[in-house]
Amino acid sequence: MIVTVTPNPSIDRTVTLPGELTRGAVHRVSSASSEPGGKGVNVARALALAGVDTVAVLPAAEHDPILAGLQTAGVTVHAVPVAGAVRTNLTVTEPDGTTTKINEPGAVLTVAEADALARAVTERAHSARWVVLSGSLPPGLPPSWYADMVAILRPYGCKVAVDTSDAPLAALAADLDRAAPDLLKPNAEELAGLAGVSAEALESALARGDTGPVVRAARRLVDHGVGAVLATLGAAGAVLVDADGDWLATPPPIRPRSTVGAGDSSLAGYVRAESAGAGPPSRLQMAVAYGSGAAALPGSALPSPAQINLDDVAVTSVRTTPAERRSEGAP
Repeated sequence: MIVTVTPNPSIDRTVTLPGELTRGAVHRVSSASSEPGGKGVNVARALALAGVDTVAVLPAAEHDPILAGLQTAGVTVHAVPVAGAVRTNLTVTEPDGTTTKINEPGAVLTVAEADALARAVTERAHSARWVVLSGSLPPGLPPSWYADMVAILRPYGCKVAVDTSDAPLAALAADLDRAAPDLLKPNAEELAGLAGVSAEALESALARGDTGPVVRAARRLVDHGVGAVLATLGAAGAVLVDADGDWLATPPPIRPRSTVGAGDSSLAGYVRAESAGAGPPSRLQMAVAYGSGAAALPGSALPSPAQINLDDVAVTSVRTTPAERRSEGAP
């Protein structure tokens, strides 16, 4: 079973414009949709479409609309009762795939609600292969919450993945001795911040076809205890680094329609492949196939297995052995 944890879920409202977004102008939309969202919720939705045994843990009041949306999507949910309403996030997409997001902060969690959320996670960790901790944190949870949960989950025997940003990601990175997850999924900007390097430098290197700076940045995290780093790089694909090797996957050419949920879909693809017994290159291949599949769909739609194409994703080994890494002077 896969347990996804979304401390700050949302109703994702997506509007599609027929032309370019102009600040200060009045626009008419060509389509609009609303879906249950939040990063962990998106992972759960993608896994449910693939028939993977999944439960989504999130805070929500008994009759919050997000619960009806998840039921319609076929996602098993454990909702921790809270007083506040789930936030609404707005995404504006343009014909060329450009995405503008406007996110609410989320309802404040009380101390009792936060404790109940943590208990709900640990109660399900015993039977989980993966616990996926994803997204921003709502007001009321400290930036260290993900690091604290990783440390708490260590004795449970499950694998733990984390996909977050900003202060929660910085807090986790500062506490890897205690709370290194089995999988960390940053994007290029987040990876640059973790490694203390320029995001522009990483992106410039990628534009030249040079994955070395990305691999070295990810390798630093693995050397500090992270089991594997799945760095999603947009149109450049993704890099996977673990103790045994480094791999690059390049996606097929697609016409991007919306980037909403693409990174979450990549994480779902990785976890799905690992749970099926796939090795690292195949996990990366499925991750990139899922991410590309999501980017080719409108709004916040997520891909089913029929909408991904593994054969179109090329995976190559960047550096294959510890000896090769040492010979290149990697930290």
